[in-house]
Amino acid sequence: MRILKILTVSTPVLAGILAVAAISAQAADIKVNGVVIPQSRVDLAVKDTITRSHGQQQDTPELRNAIRNGLIDREIVSQEAISKGLDKDPDLVANLEAQKQQLLVQAFAEDYIKNHPVSEDQIKQEYETRKTQLAGKNEYKIRHIDLKTEQDAKSIIEQLKKGASWEKLAKDKSQDPNADWMPETISPNQVPAPFVAAVKGLKKGHTTEAPVQTQFGWHVIRVDDIRPMTMPSYDVAKPQLLQMLQTAELRKAMDDLRAKAKIEQ
Repeated sequence: MRILKILTVSTPVLAGILAVAAISAQAADIKVNGVVIPQSRVDLAVKDTITRSHGQQQDTPELRNAIRNGLIDREIVSQEAISKGLDKDPDLVANLEAQKQQLLVQAFAEDYIKNHPVSEDQIKQEYETRKTQLAGKNEYKIRHIDLKTEQDAKSIIEQLKKGASWEKLAKDKSQDPNADWMPETISPNQVPAPFVAAVKGLKKGHTTEAPVQTQFGWHVIRVDDIRPMTMPSYDVAKPQLLQMLQTAELRKAMDDLRAKAKIEQ
């Protein structure tokens, strides 16, 4: 009975030991036709898989076995492709070089961010700056009927004046009838300037008296609601502000490198 008790208590421990042993048994370099696939490549693939799964995948013997088999298959096929001379194909060579450059750019960015960290004070200062910029600004809940011609837009406006249903006209005629909140401080790359100007010129519940033209077509716009713009809390905004500041720092570093480079075209 004492032996049975010891075995029962030790079963979880024994299972852990067996799992570790199974992983350890695989923790060795692989050779495929004499070409070595180092264990470090397996470890990196495992880490990448777990990262991309956002914690859904665990480091298990089954995962490692699947990755090892995948790397073996890739090595076998790669060797066959090389034997056929496919590695000399100009398009493939150019593609591999482009991928190498992209990886180097990513490595540079990660190294630069690591060695030039954005401080908490910088983030707070950026938060306060943006908060000040929003003071007195509004955002507008809008609807718009997007049409191909000015005449079509004029016809919609006339029908609305006679009491036609916006919802029905939007459903039947518009290429984009959605209602969205549009901030007053918005990049011209996101919304064309004539559209923004028309929205800001409307009162709550009003519709444009004349069609508004942009590069996307002709628009009939209605403002359903207006409210003051507010910044989210610092904790909510912080991750995005950090990313924006890191991107700005990287952009300056790249501009400096470009200024020093000898470029011949």
